[in-house]
Amino acid sequence: MALYGAIEAGGTKFVCAVGTGPADLRAQARFPTASPRETLARCLEFFRAQPQLDALGVGCFGPLELRRSAPHYGRVTTTPKLGWSNAEIVGPLQQALCVPVGFDTDVNAAVLGEARWGAAQNLDTVIYITIGTGIGGGALLGGQLAHGLVHPEMGHLLVPREPDDLTFAGDCPFHGGRCWEGLASGPALERRWGQRAETLPADHPAWDLEARYIAAALTSLVLVLSPERVILGGGVMQVSALFPLIRSHLKRSLARYVQADALEQGIDQYVVPPLLGTQSGIAGALALAERAALARA
Repeated sequence: MALYGAIEAGGTKFVCAVGTGPADLRAQARFPTASPRETLARCLEFFRAQPQLDALGVGCFGPLELRRSAPHYGRVTTTPKLGWSNAEIVGPLQQALCVPVGFDTDVNAAVLGEARWGAAQNLDTVIYITIGTGIGGGALLGGQLAHGLVHPEMGHLLVPREPDDLTFAGDCPFHGGRCWEGLASGPALERRWGQRAETLPADHPAWDLEARYIAAALTSLVLVLSPERVILGGGVMQVSALFPLIRSHLKRSLARYVQADALEQGIDQYVVPPLLGTQSGIAGALALAERAALARA
């Protein structure tokens, strides 16, 4: 059986693993994200101590250069993460380990992992949104990960301001209070309410406002991409009160225009948490490795 390596490359921490799937992780390592040189060295130290790999998958924070024809393919591009702008990811790993490397955004990896082993099995058009320190989205469209000019940046969708939230300045350095991330990320919640999201009680008015912003952005995504399922992960989505609120506001905003049973009787199975939980990212990296190995075969 093929053996794959996986890296979930986050702005705060890296997770490395070896296995064949989320139920078969034979070794793992976690460490803080330091400089690119130091962090990749720790990744290589981990993988060199493992059996020979057939391929490696990397789901990475971005923005990224994913166009294989581009001279800077396999790099982080312009990121606010100090020291990581233009950092080369794929090249050093491929040269050191001599295996094919699958490379994509962390959220594209997560949606792929959920499609392979989790909440999106047997579906080929799905979106995965993570809501935490930032907001990011990955999309599987017709069975293929969404790429194009760059890659999806769903967290910066412009969303209408709610009437009871017109004075909040927002938390996005690019769009202020005009985009989804600026209005509904974890830091936006903290800035608006003066305390961290996890300290807000379940009946706090913050959560209904948060659900309305999430539903507004999802309305656009449902209308544009027509996903068969929407998966919502990330730290903010650990608040259980959010899911029923989001489902209710999404149904209201769609106003029965999209005629689908999943949006009426089945909405509890349409907007869902990741079945893989916190393993979506590392599972997705394994799925990227699997795809890279099959592409080489």
